Amino acid sequence: MTVQNYEKYWSLTLAFTDFNGKSFLDILKICMEFIDRNNGEPYSEKKYEKLQLEIESHHGTNLISIRKAVNQLVKMGFVDPFLVSYNTDSLEYLNVKTNRKRQSLLSKIVYSKSSFNSAVNKKSELHQLNFLIKTLVENGKLSKDEIIALMLVDIKSFKKGFLDKDELKYFVLQANRIDFIKRKYNQVGYLFNLLNKLDDIVFVDDELYFEDDAKNIFGDDFREERKQRDSYLHRLYKNQLQEESFSVFDNAKCMVEKLAYPVLIASHIKPFIKSNDKEAYDANNGILLSRNMDMLFDLGYISFENDGTMIKSSKLSDDVKKNLADYALENSFINKKRLEYLKYHRKFVFNK
Repeated sequence: MTVQNYEKYWSLTLAFTDFNGKSFLDILKICMEFIDRNNGEPYSEKKYEKLQLEIESHHGTNLISIRKAVNQLVKMGFVDPFLVSYNTDSLEYLNVKTNRKRQSLLSKIVYSKSSFNSAVNKKSELHQLNFLIKTLVENGKLSKDEIIALMLVDIKSFKKGFLDKDELKYFVLQANRIDFIKRKYNQVGYLFNLLNKLDDIVFVDDELYFEDDAKNIFGDDFREERKQRDSYLHRLYKNQLQEESFSVFDNAKCMVEKLAYPVLIASHIKPFIKSNDKEAYDANNGILLSRNMDMLFDLGYISFENDGTMIKSSKLSDDVKKNLADYALENSFINKKRLEYLKYHRKFVFNK
């Protein structure tokens, strides 16, 4: 076996990571209504530009973000390439009453139709999520290293539609050899975000299982790991972090980059699944971060010393470390309780 040029494969970039959020649903609705109104018009760049301007007038997003958002809808399988049709499940996805039902529909849509190689002006028959799930069926579980290694696979070369254990081992070695995660940590983060949103699969101790298998293997320990968030308490938790940021910066900004991103993540310091009920919604167990900072912090690639100095994992490439050189957790956000949580993060999350 030889590894192809990995830049070609499994390149997933997402404009939105909250698939229940108003922005994601609004743009999906605009796209679907546009396709219905312009059903007889063949694809052209002019037609695509007309859609972008319509989204901009309704949503106020810049055109670069709009193109990224529409391409995400195509890659995930909600909208077909060339803006001629959309997935029949997309309409139900918009109209369901519960996020739980939407999760099941999301799983069906991305398993059946997603293709990371597709775009508004390009159709691909390579279905990476389908390949990953079938590999999970074959092997019973997948480690994070194995999932990352799958991103290197030219799935056209595997007509059976999955990898066996020996093939997985081969690609893990190749991924380590070329330091794949150091070079493509954004795409890795996007893939893990998507997997965490799918129905009937679950991460337990950094390994992916089907939920029924995890229940049989882990029993009560598994149920503890699957603790559900209280949506209202989580909203209050995020509001507290936003207010804390506002009190320091006169705006809600990333507490590390000091930028007012349109989307900020209320990132747990001690992971939510490891926290008791009090810790889970304690604002001191959180910092407000940009998406990139949240992903690096959540996966243990960065942490912070007691004075706010950023610690960088040896697993990060030199250019990423250099890019992060001037960042630190703003000293105003450091207090006694937060220091206790940061101590936990350094010991149990960082560099793991």
